[in-house]
Amino acid sequence: MPALNEIRADFDAQTLTVYQAYSSSIALPALKEKHFVPPFSFGRMTWIKPSFLWLMERSNWGQKSGQEHILAVIITRAGWDEALSLGVLTGYESSVHRNAEDWRKQFEQAQVHVQWDPERSIRGADLGYNSIQIGISRHLIRRFVEEWITDIRDYAPLARKIHALLKTGQADKAKKLLPPEKIYPVSQTVAKRLMMKA
Repeated sequence: MPALNEIRADFDAQTLTVYQAYSSSIALPALKEKHFVPPFSFGRMTWIKPSFLWLMERSNWGQKSGQEHILAVIITRAGWDEALSLGVLTGYESSVHRNAEDWRKQFEQAQVHVQWDPERSIRGADLGYNSIQIGISRHLIRRFVEEWITDIRDYAPLARKIHALLKTGQADKAKKLLPPEKIYPVSQTVAKRLMMKA
């Protein structure tokens, strides 16, 4: 059984892939420009997730209104590591924070919010361990868009293909198409900050 809180992602020496789901109005210009442009909002938090299946559960395989376009956003590992180092958990944890007031102050000032949600199987079942999602605040979002993103790819056709295989009872074929995800290493400092095992 994996550790309760672990980061699993598709990454190489320089970059890491996170996933987001958007409507055509945001996704199509982003795919054309290879970074986000208006009407993408630079004034509010944007959430990024390295778990493909978590986003498939959340977006119903890109079938929910406003989430039809599944984007694979390729960012630098340096940017991802910076986000982790700035992250503050979305809830108070006695093993991490001195007290609830200390957490509240950190949370209110945080440039990055970190939330752990149940990781999902290919059929959407809770696997009993968690997947990370990171909220990039408006104070950091321009750096995310202008400095961290190296590419944006359209994964909607892949999502549709995997979902179609599942619906026709071809789960083994579907699983072979999933993006590869492996455990992402973090420092002891980050692990403690985000309630992980180093």
